[in-house]
Amino acid sequence: MALRGKQKRFLRSQAHNLRPLFQIGKDGLSENWLANVVAAIDKRELLKVSILQNSLVDEDEVSEFVEANSQIEVVQRIGHVLVLYKKSSDKEQRELSAQVEKL
Repeated sequence: MALRGKQKRFLRSQAHNLRPLFQIGKDGLSENWLANVVAAIDKRELLKVSILQNSLVDEDEVSEFVEANSQIEVVQRIGHVLVLYKKSSDKEQRELSAQVEKL
């Protein structure tokens, strides 16, 4: 599902007060890291990821890796922080996605 501009703005506003839940450091990206992100985002629908300064990857590589290997969409990139969104597979956890679909 490709998000429209209005939907992305809504998600960015919802993510404003969130703190980064995951970090990418010198170990870089791995399938295990992505599996943990997918499990967490399935419960939350929206989360932030920060890329540390000692990381060997940049923001472009992270967003390409996440979008290519999962159904997660990158909503926003500011500095070394990415905001990620994915509709939850559990119907009880779909608070944000219900609001996003109305927009």
